[in-house]
Amino acid sequence: MSLFDTLIKYGMPFVPKPIVGQVARRYVAGDTIDDAVRTLRAMNDEGAMGTVDVLGEEVRDRSKAKAAVTQYLELLDRIEGEKLDANVSIKPTMLGLKIDEAECVDNVTAIVSKAADLGNFVRIDMEDHTCTDATLRLHKTVHEAFPMSVGVVLQAYLLRTTGDIDSLLPMEPNIRICKGIYREPSDIAWQDFDTVRANFIYNMEKLLANGAYVGIATHDRHLVWAGMRAVDQLGLNPEDYEFQMLLGVDPALRKVILSNGHRLRVYVPYGIDWYPYSIRRLRENPSVAHHVIRAMLTRGHSFAPRNFRPRRS
Repeated sequence: MSLFDTLIKYGMPFVPKPIVGQVARRYVAGDTIDDAVRTLRAMNDEGAMGTVDVLGEEVRDRSKAKAAVTQYLELLDRIEGEKLDANVSIKPTMLGLKIDEAECVDNVTAIVSKAADLGNFVRIDMEDHTCTDATLRLHKTVHEAFPMSVGVVLQAYLLRTTGDIDSLLPMEPNIRICKGIYREPSDIAWQDFDTVRANFIYNMEKLLANGAYVGIATHDRHLVWAGMRAVDQLGLNPEDYEFQMLLGVDPALRKVILSNGHRLRVYVPYGIDWYPYSIRRLRENPSVAHHVIRAMLTRGHSFAPRNFRPRRS
């Protein structure tokens, strides 16, 4: 890792918000649901599916958690009304996980129930390790009531993930497997690149071989190739799995995945709380920050305005 990348990874809290705003233009659909709809339609026209995330996390106010539920119910109605090929992703801490776990269960159940009525699906995102046990409990509870309408995320850099898979497999789960993006201590998470990659492949293959529906969520071309190899060797149909990517990352790879007959879902976030999300994206991929800063220096790009409205599609 270069000195620049190291500074980005560990110094992001000190980077001025306008600079982070330049990155958000790439990763975030916009401020509003209309922005998300336009981006989803563009992804659908390209042949990709979508999953929509209303940005926000670490909510400590019950009224804000309830407001998030309302937003998601409206979003599901909008997806249905616009006939978009998309589902939704939710963060438990946005829905009150750190206020009261039982209330969070109620909030998530309301969203998943709505999705089930519409024949849609809800992905429960995984946050940092302080939320892992509670998120898996939440998923189990809601899955018992709506087994076809909810899934969860597992992170390959956590030492516990293989054991979590063993616990989940009897549920015939729908799992997104990703590397993981939060900074976690070495006693609970693999720290080196090659080991995280190896654990991703091992756990992905374990899920696929045991009948789980798997969202193979990665921009690492080596891991994408490993996923293609695994589904080919297992003789899986395209309906048995999907690849997943973030909005704004490697559109060339996106086209390769689709052109090879695989299903692909693009993660489309929107909302005014774009800053924490973009910070994590920069930590995951410092090269993006490198390109943004170089572009501003060489082409005279201005910083994002205070009333920031990210991208339009």
